[in-house]
Amino acid sequence: MHTKTIAELSRGLKAKEFSSVELTQHFLDRIEKHNSELNAFITVTPEHALKQAQESDAQIAAGNASPLAGVPIAHKDIFCTQGIKTTCGSKMLENFISPYDATVVTNMRESGVVMLGKTNMDEFAMGSSNETSYFGPVKNPWDTTKVPGGSSGGSACAVAARLAPGATATDTGGSIRQPAALTNLTGIKPTYGNVSRYGMIAFASSLDQAGTLTATAEDSALLLTAMTGFDEKDSTSIQRPADDYITGLNDGLEGMKIGVPVEFFDENLSDAIAAPVKAAIAEYEKLGAKIVDIKMPHLHLSVPTYYVVAPAECSSNLSRFDGVRYGYRCENPKDLTDLYKRSRGEGFGDEVKRRIMTGAYVLSAGYYDAYYLQAQKARQLIKSDFDNAFKDVDVIMGPTAPNLAFGLGELMDDPITMYLNDIYTIGVNLAGLPGMSIPCGFAAGNNGELPVGLQLIGNYFAEGRLLNVAHRYQQVTDWHSRRPTAFA
Repeated sequence: MHTKTIAELSRGLKAKEFSSVELTQHFLDRIEKHNSELNAFITVTPEHALKQAQESDAQIAAGNASPLAGVPIAHKDIFCTQGIKTTCGSKMLENFISPYDATVVTNMRESGVVMLGKTNMDEFAMGSSNETSYFGPVKNPWDTTKVPGGSSGGSACAVAARLAPGATATDTGGSIRQPAALTNLTGIKPTYGNVSRYGMIAFASSLDQAGTLTATAEDSALLLTAMTGFDEKDSTSIQRPADDYITGLNDGLEGMKIGVPVEFFDENLSDAIAAPVKAAIAEYEKLGAKIVDIKMPHLHLSVPTYYVVAPAECSSNLSRFDGVRYGYRCENPKDLTDLYKRSRGEGFGDEVKRRIMTGAYVLSAGYYDAYYLQAQKARQLIKSDFDNAFKDVDVIMGPTAPNLAFGLGELMDDPITMYLNDIYTIGVNLAGLPGMSIPCGFAAGNNGELPVGLQLIGNYFAEGRLLNVAHRYQQVTDWHSRRPTAFA
């Protein structure tokens, strides 16, 4: 059953080929068998999952079930779940039990989805390798000596190893798309404001957005249809008519203009990535699309802009974790100042501390104009590049990540090189656009072949178009159907 897509599982449940209880138990058994090797889950919730599965089976039997009823998925451990630990991959929230559900969790539950558990992640979503987690690194199921990408590495690993057929995730600078590329998955980051951020523990509030990791674009469309929608509890949520991402999946691509930024194929891109990406773009020509070279002259500013804006916002958002109200508290503080210093010093990991300190620095009175204000100006220039591009093209394509999955521990002492792994994805977040990564091939690694991802970028609220473009490619290729043999 674990080899089936979400769409196939949905059809099987409706046809009563198996029950949700049987399906859920099957995935729980796989988690028990493989998670110790992969470290994809922080918390597994078998009793909760089986109870939800029983409820879904009753709905299916009554004939009033939604398309996703009974399908088990995993939630990234950044989404608050009532009565269940929400750790954010941190020591600071190691024992935090949320009194409410995130809206994403609520929407999924109301769609009949079964929650298997909470997946591992970089601490407070800060990282590109899922090695900053307090609960230990996640391993890539294609090669367990490699990273799965981050910060949503646990979700990516769980789906790639088929410990879950799909998972929620979040993307602040590439944290859905980069892990999708490194683990051969379909990952989508929606338009900023299209999915509620309520109950999603904030890293950088103007950049964070929830999305999904699945095997196929069709599966992404199913989950995203359930996930999106206006939420009055989220001030950044956009009120607009609900989208049906399923209907247009099979639309033709004839006459579509695909823009390929020349800046994406620079010295940062390895030859191992460039060849499959160019082959995938050529495949789109066969499907009737027209390929257009475009220039985005300010895209090279994405990384430095992001690493001013994101730390600034994180320093503000994480100030609430002070050892007083909730979260980790040091033992036997001498006074209030000691409580603050030691609780935060002991509760946060090195990467989180690095970003908090950077953020506090760029927001300080003497440096605000020189750094933060300039970064916001650069952000507007990056956005204008995309705006100008979408006057001439329908979709933008290029590589998702500059390199194949790298070794565990390989870049932990080199944060700058680590940051550059998001060089092609960050601009999408700075502009608030929707973006996807889909499997487009493999290249030789040290211990066998490793996946390569193709990035698709759309205009605002063009998720349906992106899913259509991805689905049509997956109808004529089989990269997305390949699974790591060790976990087949």
